[in-house]
Amino acid sequence: MRKIAVIYSGNSSHYRTFNEPKYKQYIDHLIYFPDFMTASLEGVEVLLVPSQLHGNLLLEAKEKISEFASAGGIVVAFGPQPWEWLPHQKWEERETNFWWWREKDAKSGLVLADPSYDLFNYITLADATWHQHGVFWPVEGAQKLITTEDGGAVLYVDKVSTNGTWIITTLDPDYHFGSYFMPATERFLDGFMPWLANGKI
Repeated sequence: MRKIAVIYSGNSSHYRTFNEPKYKQYIDHLIYFPDFMTASLEGVEVLLVPSQLHGNLLLEAKEKISEFASAGGIVVAFGPQPWEWLPHQKWEERETNFWWWREKDAKSGLVLADPSYDLFNYITLADATWHQHGVFWPVEGAQKLITTEDGGAVLYVDKVSTNGTWIITTLDPDYHFGSYFMPATERFLDGFMPWLANGKI
């Protein structure tokens, strides 16, 4: 099982999500974000960067996170990321429709770009479907896993920008599960966390 560290903001949604026993069993270290710059990442294989983090602290941590990836680590970024800290970041903000499923002939607009990828042995597209905040336009050579119908990436894997792996998504399951709403986010985490620990990346 891979050793996973999670950056921890201390907010209520993070507290609930990352202390939930069925997810905490996969987490070796919770690193309080104000202490991140002095924290050791020795032995850590995966660094999970959740949504809803303090923007200034995230920008301060950019170089350390990039160094971790450059040394071969796996970085996971949840949630919309309007701050410029991801490699070759090209983020497009889009209007969020929180109630799309209540519309006539409701359609999420999401598609599986690579159904054979191992993650989809753990989750389905429905498990990754609640609402969208925007899309990424990844660097050439990155692998899109879930996209919008026009090809914008909602979840992708970048193994070309550094010596490591970046798993980047616009989805924010940590926030919604931790805030006690959006059932799909629990299903997403039920599959994503064991995949992150044991699956093929």
